[in-house]
Order: sequence, then C-alpha cells, then structure tokens
Amino acid sequence: MTAVDDVRGPLADDRPARERTAPPGIRQHVERLREVRRQALDGPGEAATRAQHERGRLTVRERLGLLLDEGSFQELEPLRRHRAGGLGLEDERPRTDGVVTGRGTVDGRPVFVRAHDFRCLGGSLGAAHAEKIHRLMDLAEAAGAPLVDIGDSAGARIQEGATALAGYGGIFRRQVRSSGMIPQISVVLGPCAGGAAYASALSDFVFAVRGVSRMYVTGPDVVRTVTGEETTHEDLGGADVHGRTSGLAHFVHDDEESCLAAVRHLLSLLPANNRELPPREEPFDPPGRRTPRLLDLVPADPRRPYDMKAVIEEIADDGDWLEVHASWAANVICALARLDGDVVGVVANQPSVLAGSLDIDASDKAARFVQTCDAFNIPLVTLVDVPGFLPGGGQERRGILRHGAKLLYAYCNATVPRVSLILRKAYGGGYIAMDSRSAGAGIALAWPHNEIAAMGAGSAVDVVRRREIEEAADPAAARAEFAKRYEQELLHPCHAAERGLVDDVIDPAATRAALTGALEMLRTKHARLPDRKHGNPPV
Repeated sequence: MTAVDDVRGPLADDRPARERTAPPGIRQHVERLREVRRQALDGPGEAATRAQHERGRLTVRERLGLLLDEGSFQELEPLRRHRAGGLGLEDERPRTDGVVTGRGTVDGRPVFVRAHDFRCLGGSLGAAHAEKIHRLMDLAEAAGAPLVDIGDSAGARIQEGATALAGYGGIFRRQVRSSGMIPQISVVLGPCAGGAAYASALSDFVFAVRGVSRMYVTGPDVVRTVTGEETTHEDLGGADVHGRTSGLAHFVHDDEESCLAAVRHLLSLLPANNRELPPREEPFDPPGRRTPRLLDLVPADPRRPYDMKAVIEEIADDGDWLEVHASWAANVICALARLDGDVVGVVANQPSVLAGSLDIDASDKAARFVQTCDAFNIPLVTLVDVPGFLPGGGQERRGILRHGAKLLYAYCNATVPRVSLILRKAYGGGYIAMDSRSAGAGIALAWPHNEIAAMGAGSAVDVVRRREIEEAADPAAARAEFAKRYEQELLHPCHAAERGLVDDVIDPAATRAALTGALEMLRTKHARLPDRKHGNPPV
C-alpha cells in the first residue's frame, strides 16, 4: 500500500553514516521507483487526458480529488499491470490496469474507493483489473467502511474473453455478501454497460450525471443489430431515463462537481456499517419547536391536494433534507433528514401526484428505501395521507398485489424505531401498508382531522347503502345524508384513538415535538428476528 510518493531528493552530506555508505545502486532503484509511480499517477499521457476532457468528463484523479478529503487518499496496487496477451493486448500494459483503488476519508471518516480510468484501455475489466477490485472490496468489508464505485468503463475486456466475465462474477458475489453490511454507492460518470451496469444495480445508491452517464445491458449498436430498433445512448440509458423511468438512478445531477459533492453529503448521513448508528450532529433547531405553519399547509378537505415536501421541510432540522429518487414515482416521497440531530428516513405520500395513492413504482420505491434504512439503523418516520392503492386494470395486470406486498413486507420486517403520523386520510390497504400500528409501527400518531377507514365516506355508502340510495325519492340527498352519518360515526377525530389504532391525536403545531419525543422513546428499541436463514419476500 502506498501514499502519494514522498521520496526524498539528493541526500545531504550530513546524513547518517549508514546512508553515506549505501551502495549507489539503491538510489538508482529509488529513482526508478519514483519514475514508475509518476507514470501510474499521470496515466497514459496528455493526449488521453485531453480526449477525456473533450468528452466532457473529468479524469480519475480529478474525481478522487473532488470526492475525498485533501491528501487523504492511500492507493492500493498502483503499479499493477495485466498479464494477458493476444490481439495486440501485450503491447499495451498501462500501470493501474485502468482502475484506481484505495482508501481515503470524507469529512474525516474512512471510505474505500474504486475509480475506473477510461484513458487506460477504456477502463475495461480484465483479470488484473478485477483482482484489484476484489481485494478492495474484501478490505472494505473487513474494515466496515463504505465503498464508492466511480464508473467510467467500456465493460468487459474483449481480448481477455471469459476471464473478464469471471471477474464480474467475483464482484457481484462480494457486493451481495456486503449488502446491508456496508453502504455501497455507485457513481456513474461515463459508459456503464453489461456487467458494470449490474454492479450499479446491486448498489445501495446510484448517482448519475446528465449527458455523461450511460447505463444499459447493451448499447444502441447491438440493439439495432438484434431488434432493428433505432435508439441513442441517451434514450437507451441516459441519466434522466434511469432517474425518471426505470428508477435505477437515485440521484441525477447536471455536472460531475455537484454530483461528487452530493456523494459526500450522502455519506455524512450514513453509518460506516450496520454495526454503527448514523453520525449525529448537534442541532441548532430546538426539538420542541412549534410548527403552526402546518395548520395552513394542509387543507382539512381530504380531496384537496397540497405539497407534502413543504410539510417535511417544516418538520426537519433547519428545513434541511435530502430526497431520494426525486423524479421517479413522485406520488411517494423518500428522504433522509435529521430530527434533533439524528438521521431519520422519511416516507410520505404526495397528495399533489396521483392524490398520493400507491402504485407499482411507488410501492417498489418505498419498499427499497425502508429496507435500506432498516439495514443501516436509520429510524423511520412515515407521513400518511393515502387514499389506497391505485385501482385499474393496467395496475392489476402488471402485478400491483405483488409489488404492494413488497412494501408490506419491508415495513413488517423492519426492526428500527418506527413512528407513523396520519395527517388526513388513511384508507384501505394503503393505510396498512404505510406502517400502521398493526403492521408494527412503534408509535402511531394522528392529526385531529384524520380519517382511518376501509374507504372514504362517499365510496363506502355507495357500497353499503346502494339499494337505499337508488330507492330514495331524492338519491343525491339520501347519499349525502348517509355519507354525513358515516363521517360522524366512523371518521370523527377521536375514533382511531378510542379503538387503539393510534397512540395519540396531536395538535399539528406540536408535530415536531411529538415526533422527536416518540423517537426518543424508541431509541433503545431492540428486536430479535426469527431464527431463520432469511425470509422470502415477494419480487
């Protein structure tokens, strides 16, 4: 293992006697070592660097400089070269073999990093390249520190054939073994095809940059040959495709600088491993701060939309929070925030999109986020305003039951402290799936105008009073009267508390204090899972 080379220059005359008598050959070897290390540090040359910049991409060393604390990087195997031959590969054996690996710090906390160097053999993965990554992953797991993968690779090194493919198998196996043990973050800053794309898909968080990132199983040329479809790199696997449509990218940025700054911010919210708690910051925002603005943000009428993001901003410490998957499945919000200095995961329905209903993508998004928070000891706060699961033939045929079951499974299996708050409506299966007390929420709270029911008043009377309404002299008036009685009997403010569905009904202005108090009550929660190899969640 080596740090940046700091070999001393020509030795002074007053050096120790044993150094004055050292054979000249040793100094020659040191000079040779310095030259070799300089080659590894500089890469393949100015022309390759210029070409990388012309593509609109930074070099591997520039990226590491933005990600890590200054002077903290300790590189592993910088002198490594491949041993392959054939197809002219034996004539091109750059140092590092196209991937820079090592350990550094982010805000003083250790992080292991592997960064592909597209200037060297297109950053392609061969046997030596894979062995470097395997070793780094083993060290990261043993040290219990996060692993960041900066991807900029053409994929498997074709000249090395099946050996390169075996290298990906070793990476995937280690990723799965470390899953839920250390945070794994993929930062896609160039092409990422085939095996490299699956490595990103196996990560906990994926970052992408518009106009730079490309993730797909096969590129446009192969797609055209196999299917006849004409497409582009951007349409097939660009950052916005994965940020808005496929859901593969959790964060999308406009440039590499802001992307890598965001990676640093995310790391500040995550523990080093599953045996630690997320880093705490001393809060400047009082835990008991009143939130009277919430009284005006949320309309009492359950049919009127509003922006749940404004609610989260009002509750979080200093209004600061980090949204995950901001552009995908926007009918549910997933975010990391702090309450009284402690990191929490927030899951919330978004009434301004599809009325906050749960569809297939929203269920997948929230389930994955809940599992990630549970794996890394991040308490969960669930803000509920849900009309239920989105109905319709398309959703049913695509498997809304199976996907909705993922969210149910994730919550029911989570052992971290869990607090749920019902802001307005909580209907049907959506209410159960959004961390109801019956599903295991440690503390369940509600605002005074909460409505917990199988369905809304109008829909309910259409089912249970259909015949009376049809036979009434004035069906509209009869329906309105039945709905009013339903609301008075089953949807009044204290109904849920009277029946033990929630632990308390709170003043919206006391929401922040109630949530921080509930989390403090659950801080020392300890739950034992059943003695089993693993569960069998729906997929």
